[in-house]
Amino acid sequence: MSNKFDKSRLPSRHVSVGPERAPHRSYYYAMGMTEEEINRPFVAVVSAGNDSAPCNTTLDDQADDCRAGVIEGGGTPRRFNTITVTDGIAMGHQGMKNSLVSRENIADAVELSVRGHCYDAIVGFAGCDKSLPGMMMSMLRLNVPSIFVYGGSILPGRFHDKDVTVLDVFEAVGNYAAGNCPLSELTALEKAACPGHGACGGQFTANTMACVGEAIGLSLPNSNMAPAPYKTREEIAIAAGRQVMNLLEKNIRPRDICTRAAFENAARVVAATGGSTNAALHLPAMASECGIEFDLFDVAEIFKSTPYIADLKPGGNYVAKDMHEAGGVYMAMKTLLDGGFINPEPMTVSGKTLGENIEEITWNPDQKVIYDVKTPLSPTGGVVGLKGTLAPDGAIVKVAGMKKLQFSGPARVFECEEDAFAAVEARKIAEGSVIIIRYEGPKGGPGMREMLSTTAALYGQGMGEKVALITDGRFSGATRGFCIGHVGPEAAEGGPIGLVEDGDIISIDAERGTIDLEVDEAVLAERRKAWKPRGTDYNSGVLWRYAQNVGPARNGAVTHPGAKAETHVYADI
Repeated sequence: MSNKFDKSRLPSRHVSVGPERAPHRSYYYAMGMTEEEINRPFVAVVSAGNDSAPCNTTLDDQADDCRAGVIEGGGTPRRFNTITVTDGIAMGHQGMKNSLVSRENIADAVELSVRGHCYDAIVGFAGCDKSLPGMMMSMLRLNVPSIFVYGGSILPGRFHDKDVTVLDVFEAVGNYAAGNCPLSELTALEKAACPGHGACGGQFTANTMACVGEAIGLSLPNSNMAPAPYKTREEIAIAAGRQVMNLLEKNIRPRDICTRAAFENAARVVAATGGSTNAALHLPAMASECGIEFDLFDVAEIFKSTPYIADLKPGGNYVAKDMHEAGGVYMAMKTLLDGGFINPEPMTVSGKTLGENIEEITWNPDQKVIYDVKTPLSPTGGVVGLKGTLAPDGAIVKVAGMKKLQFSGPARVFECEEDAFAAVEARKIAEGSVIIIRYEGPKGGPGMREMLSTTAALYGQGMGEKVALITDGRFSGATRGFCIGHVGPEAAEGGPIGLVEDGDIISIDAERGTIDLEVDEAVLAERRKAWKPRGTDYNSGVLWRYAQNVGPARNGAVTHPGAKAETHVYADI
């Protein structure tokens, strides 16, 4: 079967072909490989599996299942692992500074291993937030035939006869602090919320980026919404291994798939499903790996004109399992295509175009999760881009499920998340306030932390709709309420958010897409003169190195120039 592959044109020839590679082959024989296996293409089967959190615990098994498909397709699988930093555990303390940085680490680790060992193709398995874009970024960077596989979501927990997720636990912490939830109730909830393996069940960052994987064409059709415990995950893993060999035979590469139109399709699906604001960070970062200019404003423009059609938590009522049973990402894309919101032309890893894949789907009018575009939950997307005097380089807010889209009030300024959380817990935030948490951006954090602990605590206290929260850091995909992140330029770069003082009036209009600091320009000019850069406690190690290299959130907080600066592509070595 491997005869259809000409190894003289593949990267693995550098480690397996010719008399001069005898020392290299001796290593393969040491691992029990046969001559025929060495003569086949080498496929990197990459797992972000570990014991850190339930998001990742099934990934190694799924990656091992994939081997059978690779072998069946005529390849030789070579498995290795990368790290993850799991946001649910890193949340609310200094550990969260490492989350976004892990995205770059994962992409870099895959690149290093694939380059170092000259692998010809990639099947990548990821489960938690940053591991999904990190894995896809490496595929786009290396540009060898690749398929992305999501490990699947957790099943919902049951508590007091209703479905619950980890978000309910975060919000119960605020409820407990407000004296409205006894400790015994909080303890019972924490034991019930996460009943087994898989990533967070709502349309938080992991499931949002899993939808992106299908919408952008890097994942097999309708493969990513199947929950982690389902037996079908094994079949999906094997199918991915088999199909990557077809892509290798036809030389269909990630950048052939992820065109500008494919990125626009992905942004549409994020908005239509009320997805995580983090997608506005990850899509520009992925685009950079292809040399495509696609920044926060490009994403926001698409969000603005996309109907919100999937009734998913945190803004809605359902979780990934329900979306899977309703027909998955492709069911949502079918009605988007019918409404003219999706471009059917981009290629996908199925070997067919997105439109051809969608043609195989029959609309299910009986399911309750995905609305027809003609009768959406709301006419514009669940996520909105903002721009104004507080955020000249943009900001983003998730409006899915929100009733009020305007807010104006006096600023209450905090220099880090811990101080803000302490004030919330002590109930020292007045209704009508605009909470500012700054110096939490990519450079200033460093690492651009998520603020779910603070936002969830506000909701738990019944303050979720009564205050706004603005940061140059990020929000979890599980965040709801008037919570605006990615404000740029960040405070550490001297952006206007660094000049705000307590009592300044800030006005936000998520319908018009504006966010303004109502302070006279002459006053701001005086403050700018007095402003001094702040240091951090991270003056060595990975966070120091990240702060030196990271760019603005508007462009995806990337740490290298991307494909536009390339003079060679790994796939062609």
